[in-house]
Amino acid sequence: MLFSIRHQTRFKYESAVQESIMEIRKHPRTEGAQRCLSFDLFVSPKVRIQQYRDYLGNTIHYFDAPGKHSQLQIIAQAKVETGAGPVLPDRLPHDAWQELDSMVNNGDYWEFLMPSDFAKPTPLLDSLAAELRVERRDDPLSVVTELNGAIYGAFEYVPKATRVDSPIDDALRARRGVCQDFAHIITALARQYLRVPCRYVSGYLFHGRFDQDRSADGATHAWVEVLLPGLGWVGLDPTNNLVAGDRHIRTAIGRDYADVPPTRGVFKGNARSELFVSVQVSLEEALAPLEQELLAVPEWIPSPDEDEAAQLIQQQQQQQQ
Repeated sequence: MLFSIRHQTRFKYESAVQESIMEIRKHPRTEGAQRCLSFDLFVSPKVRIQQYRDYLGNTIHYFDAPGKHSQLQIIAQAKVETGAGPVLPDRLPHDAWQELDSMVNNGDYWEFLMPSDFAKPTPLLDSLAAELRVERRDDPLSVVTELNGAIYGAFEYVPKATRVDSPIDDALRARRGVCQDFAHIITALARQYLRVPCRYVSGYLFHGRFDQDRSADGATHAWVEVLLPGLGWVGLDPTNNLVAGDRHIRTAIGRDYADVPPTRGVFKGNARSELFVSVQVSLEEALAPLEQELLAVPEWIPSPDEDEAAQLIQQQQQQQQ
């Protein structure tokens, strides 16, 4: 499948800020059955954009906008080709748990087994694990796919039910949340009770006309990948009770959301900011040039030397739906 993706983020400040420093993780990965054929990134005001690749293979773009500005707009556009993933068997052999343990002992998967900022044990998680009978039995594939469906059935999908920085207990207590919450919950369960390496995936999901997805269109998406013997990393989407396939477009992987937000940064100033986000994922559709979408944002205004009372304030981040 061939997709065109446009992801727009705009920060609007109630008064001009003096400097913005930003990291961006919107570049789709190229690996396995997914290829990023092209990627363009535009920022207004104009900045010098640089990039690097981290140790997990994520591409991170970053920039510094040093002058005064009242809004900051970031538009990423990509063309991505995806193919069908491997066909999964109904189950794995009876000795698959032992094979998994051998893989873990001989590999370097500790960071995907340890608790992380948003995926760590709590008493409410203990209760859910007992309720869903999260324990080693049968074979690893059967257990994790059953868990994927169990979380889908146990939680209601409600946009904005939680915040971008909500701990898993908020969703566990209310039994409602968004894809970010469900990905963190299944991650914590897989690591703590099954000892299955599990990593968080940030990206996009194409919503076809006849697809029965409950996740929001026009937003980023999140799911997980678990390590299974003989299969490697297998994607699971507890929000929609899916095995990740050719509609899932992977942008970044990490321990949890804290590692892979689409945007993260700070600005220098004392002003409130508003965040506006728009995501388009189109099937074989040509999109207009990015320059036409950029809002008219004034060029930088030199900062006065006497304005030394400004403070660094964390930029808002986008919750994954």
